[in-house]
Amino acid sequence: MIGYVTVGTNDLAKAAAFYDAIAAEMGVGRMMEFETGIAWGVPDGAAGIAAMKPFDGQPATVGNGVMVALQAKDKEQVGRLHAIALAHGGTCEGQPGLRGGGFYAAYFRDPDGNKLNAFVMG
Repeated sequence: MIGYVTVGTNDLAKAAAFYDAIAAEMGVGRMMEFETGIAWGVPDGAAGIAAMKPFDGQPATVGNGVMVALQAKDKEQVGRLHAIALAHGGTCEGQPGLRGGGFYAAYFRDPDGNKLNAFVMG
């Protein structure tokens, strides 16, 4: 249902390093690059993610209650994605672990403060 998600950035170089590492772990790379943003994923594939400077020229801000969820292939990848995020300027919002009902997840923020998680069901 979702084609892609865009998060705002005020530092495209820092966002690029963060999402390059996350995308590499998930087996994808950059699919589009612009002066103001980069998108990762596979054209005509699963949902992608983009980091962009806001179109209106104003500073990017974090949406309260907004979170991007990255579907991992297994619990081990959830842990790797969390560790990669922290190693590339992200901050921890919740260690990898079972959250109930077979939902296993880890939570983190990118260098601009956008909240993400990596999860697996079952």
